[in-house]
Amino acid sequence: MKVGVVGGGPAGLFLGILLRSRDPSYDVTVYERNAADDTFGFGVVFSEETLENIEAADAETLRRIEQRFRSWSVIECRLRIGNEHTGLQDRTMRSGGHAFAALARVDLLRILTERALELGVRLQHRRDVPSLAELSGCDLVVAADGANSGIRRQLADAFGPQVEPRRNKYVWFGTTAPFDVFTFLFRQTPYGLFQAHVYPYDATSSTFIVETSPETWARAGLDAYADSARRPGENDEASLRFCEEIFADDLRGEPLVGNNSKWLEFPMVRCETWHATHGDAAVVLLGDAAHTAHFSIGSGTKLAMEDSIALADALLTQPVTNDDLQTALKSYEEERRPLIASMQRAAQTSLEWFEGVQRYAALEPEQFFFQLLTRSQRVTYDNLKLRDPGFVRGLDDWFATRARAEGLTVRDGTPPMFFPFQARSVGLANRIVVSPMAMYSAADGVPNDFHLVHLGSRAVGGAGMIFTEMTCVSAEGRITPGCCGLWNDEQAAAYRRIVDFVHEWTPAKVALQLGHSGRKGSTRLMWEGNDEPLSGDNWPILAPSPIRYRPDSQVPREMTREDMDRVREEFVAAARRGVTCGFDWLELHYAHGYLMSGFVSPLSNRRTDSYGGSLANRMRYPLEVFDAVRAAWPAELPMSVRISAHDWVPDGITGDDAVDIAAMLKGHGCDLVDVSTGQTSTEARPAYGRLYQTPFADRIRWEVGIPTMTVGAVGSVDDANTIVMAGRADLCLLARPHLVDPYWTLNASLDSGYDGHWWPPQYLSGKTARRREQRP
Repeated sequence: MKVGVVGGGPAGLFLGILLRSRDPSYDVTVYERNAADDTFGFGVVFSEETLENIEAADAETLRRIEQRFRSWSVIECRLRIGNEHTGLQDRTMRSGGHAFAALARVDLLRILTERALELGVRLQHRRDVPSLAELSGCDLVVAADGANSGIRRQLADAFGPQVEPRRNKYVWFGTTAPFDVFTFLFRQTPYGLFQAHVYPYDATSSTFIVETSPETWARAGLDAYADSARRPGENDEASLRFCEEIFADDLRGEPLVGNNSKWLEFPMVRCETWHATHGDAAVVLLGDAAHTAHFSIGSGTKLAMEDSIALADALLTQPVTNDDLQTALKSYEEERRPLIASMQRAAQTSLEWFEGVQRYAALEPEQFFFQLLTRSQRVTYDNLKLRDPGFVRGLDDWFATRARAEGLTVRDGTPPMFFPFQARSVGLANRIVVSPMAMYSAADGVPNDFHLVHLGSRAVGGAGMIFTEMTCVSAEGRITPGCCGLWNDEQAAAYRRIVDFVHEWTPAKVALQLGHSGRKGSTRLMWEGNDEPLSGDNWPILAPSPIRYRPDSQVPREMTREDMDRVREEFVAAARRGVTCGFDWLELHYAHGYLMSGFVSPLSNRRTDSYGGSLANRMRYPLEVFDAVRAAWPAELPMSVRISAHDWVPDGITGDDAVDIAAMLKGHGCDLVDVSTGQTSTEARPAYGRLYQTPFADRIRWEVGIPTMTVGAVGSVDDANTIVMAGRADLCLLARPHLVDPYWTLNASLDSGYDGHWWPPQYLSGKTARRREQRP
């Protein structure tokens, strides 16, 4: 097998080592455009897991690398941040239990080069990226030539690359200043916030990456130094001196050192596929050529070398001939792609945190540091408790002290999810909420015994608040014939029975969610065909514009001013009935493509009058409805609104729009924003993943200054504790976990060893029995 590897960085060299060490019949040539003694960058960081993977793949390589390691287990955060309200906060904090190891990139390349040559890998330096025609004699071409891969570019139609430049500016430096651990520096300046990611890689040197927003970068005048005519390898000396001044206290008189250092924008690289054919050769992407992950969650070198291990395993697990080479490459991609997708989701969350870090400048240092440590959602409250119990105890004490200062009663040792929450006159015993979930089980809109048991059991199960499903304000506003409604007294009496049960037997609060289906109405029950139109007995539907939701959906009638007045009054009448039912909380459903969401999203609102066009115009009618309902709802009771913070469709609602929407709602007296996303278009492509919607709630909470609820893939006690402690949301809504465990919150109190939670007296014997089972 003749293999041509384009790119002589760590990934390409390590692949050659693995192939030749395990099967010397492989003929491997590595082509590198730079000289053998050239290097860019400073240090390379490895996690414990990556080191174990390298050892398993080639123990000799790890042995040599370890001799050059600089190791540490602490993350330090040095803050000098604030705003006009908080003043400048100057703190240094540390958290332990984080295992890292690093070495100089030049040392890593030297070690890998020596090992590769020993094993018979041929190295050709000072070679420009070969064309695929030049590599025509190879059976396999490996593109390990980085994020700007020339090989990927030559086969762009086959690989389907997507390269997204991120907005922040960053620049790589080195320094001989004394840093002994991974250190994050945050410095408020007259221009805005600058941050540095610093880590040691040998006894005297550290990598020093400076990052800032493009707005701060421009205000500081650094755009004047972005000279596109600068020669390759030439440093941006003016920016280097500027950064030395900003971080002078941390550098302690030591200089920053450049190495082709200039301001960059991080490219997020994704490809539809990682392998292809060209003539008789197979071509495969490796490392940054296939995917990138932001430097804030670790080293791209780590991912690239792990790709090399997986590719070598796929090729060497069994003898591979030219005929089944594509099968081996498919196996490599199938193994690595899910892991890379997960890593890229974490990296995206992390880089977006740094892009929006200015919003956290007003946080108290303890919460800021916790936000920083948990920004990618891979490190959590429980994970930190294992790494550094003393650090988390300090966080718990700070959180409790702050809550008491706000007038809340909190016992020592209370986990964050069991802290109380107050909105107007309504107090919730904890931060867990049963999310609205359509049951499609009502007859003529009347909730029945199923709803009593469904909602009642979850209230008995310990949640701080339970939500009704979206309750429709009219018969035509139903999604399906099985949806609950609140347009007549019979429905109100049925709901009153449920509310009375919850209030009599539990401390839980009960929230009413009101909505109108809009263009998603007159459809089948979920288990008969989700969003599919009824096969008969359809009722007419209406929407802001006559646009179908699905190709087979009805075309809705465009609402007239008379329709808008009528629907607004239906919302008001339903809210008034909600008062008679005794509900504690009211939420309006402005998400998921239903009527009000239809007005908000440009995908479904094409009106040319004052209710279409700009976001302010599209929000005009939803705000009219909110104002009318707020006036009818008791002033002492809270109101929230559920929004879709992102349509996940080009030209749809984005996170920026969600901030503006939340600000408008806050200005009209909304107490809390319930942050969901999507379900507004069949073309949506959500970035699914654990807690994938929480960053939107986080952003709205801090940029708008309004409490939020987060929903979507919140599934564990650890998730809830992390979200609440970090301040990413005030309340955590759980849907599916409550479907399989109505007593989720009671079980969470047992799992947490927390005795302060209310317990149904009828079930106390079960509580003690569970404790006996848990004893070793």
